[in-house]
Amino acid sequence: MNGYNVKTLTQFIIERQADFPYATGEFTRLLYQVGVAAKLVNKKVNKAGLVDVLGEAGNINVQGEEQKKLDLLANWQFVQALKNSRECCGVASEEDQEIITWDDELSKDGNYIFCMDPLDGSSNIDVNVSIGTVFSIYRRISPRGTKPTMEDFLQPGNKQVAAGYVIYGSSTMLVYTTGRGVYGFTLDPSIGEFCLSHLNIVTPPDGAIYSINEGNYNHFPEGVKKYIEYCKQEDKPTKRPYSARYIGSLVSDFHRNLLKGGIFMYPPTASAPKGKLRLIYECNPIAFLAEQAGGIATDGKNRILDIQPESLHQRVPLYVGSKNMVQKLQEFL
Repeated sequence: MNGYNVKTLTQFIIERQADFPYATGEFTRLLYQVGVAAKLVNKKVNKAGLVDVLGEAGNINVQGEEQKKLDLLANWQFVQALKNSRECCGVASEEDQEIITWDDELSKDGNYIFCMDPLDGSSNIDVNVSIGTVFSIYRRISPRGTKPTMEDFLQPGNKQVAAGYVIYGSSTMLVYTTGRGVYGFTLDPSIGEFCLSHLNIVTPPDGAIYSINEGNYNHFPEGVKKYIEYCKQEDKPTKRPYSARYIGSLVSDFHRNLLKGGIFMYPPTASAPKGKLRLIYECNPIAFLAEQAGGIATDGKNRILDIQPESLHQRVPLYVGSKNMVQKLQEFL
């Protein structure tokens, strides 16, 4: 029986540790705990129809959104894993109003800040559609040995040392970057390990997929409307009309477009004039991944990674994907 060469996430991280001479193993331990939390959340996701994790939790988060039970479980699981790493001094989560810090000396000596959307696309949980976790990691600015401050969390995306997502779908994948390419790991349930499956992911410069909630078409900026009409026009040299694909889970839509080529758009609307996606928890990590894979991420005017966050839960428009498609959109904008 033929086998296959296995390189686990842990092995890969250790091998790449030389990329971070300042980290001396700290960063490796932190990423390991991210993988552990992802596996634990994956177990709950896979049992969602069999145990009491479906439905509303009865709470409203800081975004004004109804929290799902699995939202809270995923948030708790990642926070506990990060605390156990002893390398993380603070966490900012989409599900929490304030930053999370700890009083023990080991945590206060941690060198990293972790920002996350613990369960992206949670409105899809009850209907068995792919969902995900999005995260980014920064080095702290405040002195080690003290509690982190808000300044540590309000760093622009170009200061990220790592970003990634976990997609819980037909298979479970962890995709991450540390600024030296994008790598994907698929969870092998037979051994309980994330194994390297996508080496150095590069997104095609052109694509044939556009992803946007066209139900809001009447409220889009004129430039976005004109680009959507462009996508629908027939033109064989540019392989138009493009296919419309929209899942309603940022991780799922971005993951598909990352591998196949495409553009994801979440423009401002009358009801959400600043956009709906969160800069710190969603846009920055997705933008970092996109750029490392050869794509572009913009708010329509500015590079996402250059935007200076002003608040923890700040929202911005997002246009991200294949280089040529985003540049064409910018012509219309």
